[in-house]
Amino acid sequence: MQNLLKILLHYSNFLVFIALEVAAFLLIILNSAYPRSSMFSTANQFVAWQHQQISEITGYFSLRTQNEQLAEENARLRNLIDAMDSTDNRATMHHMSAKAVQMTTDRLHNYITIDRGEIDGIRRGQGVRNSEGVVGIIRTVGRKYSVVLPLINTHTNLSCRFAKNDYIGTLQWDGKDSRFALLTDVAAHMVVNPGDTIITSGLSPVFPEGIPVGIVENSTLKDGDSYHTIRVRLNTNFKRLKYVEVVQNEDLNEMEELQHGLD
Repeated sequence: MQNLLKILLHYSNFLVFIALEVAAFLLIILNSAYPRSSMFSTANQFVAWQHQQISEITGYFSLRTQNEQLAEENARLRNLIDAMDSTDNRATMHHMSAKAVQMTTDRLHNYITIDRGEIDGIRRGQGVRNSEGVVGIIRTVGRKYSVVLPLINTHTNLSCRFAKNDYIGTLQWDGKDSRFALLTDVAAHMVVNPGDTIITSGLSPVFPEGIPVGIVENSTLKDGDSYHTIRVRLNTNFKRLKYVEVVQNEDLNEMEELQHGLD
């Protein structure tokens, strides 16, 4: 205690000086409009910055909720459209929204895990799409989650057709670039142009006809070749994939049973 008093006495002049400086500063603030407003302005700016940060954080989570709601609404609207369309097999299709919770894009055998499973009516072999186009096909199903083989998996084959003339080919990924895939089995006599639209063929119970797949990027045909080598730019951006829709065909079981009887 005595040491503390000695220190205070030793620095008493300095402490008095500091106290007077603080008192003078407060008097200036209280009696001068500009410094006071400047101080309050600085404080207000800090508070505004805090509110902005909080707003951005809450806005991010709000946006995520809105995206999920939008995905569900898209699925509902697609179901209404398909229900009114009696010209093809769309009337038996039902779309269920789902979210991609895990995925890869840099492997030969990429996969996507979605937050829908057996309890949601998901089953192996169902198609998966999004607002841009085809995503892939359900491979394995768990109770609450399922695994999708996307178009960017070398084991995935998709029956497609040209929108301009209904000519059919098979789409398969070459394992190189997640933005592109190859369309094969297109005969040499077929005229192929960059910009041609590729859609699902409807020749399987997985997808109805007409779902966008991609656009022809380029095509090569060497002398003596019987088929084109066609590079297709995929509609689906797998690097930014978040929300999808599972295409549930009510007739899938019956069609598979009939096809199985022919094997």
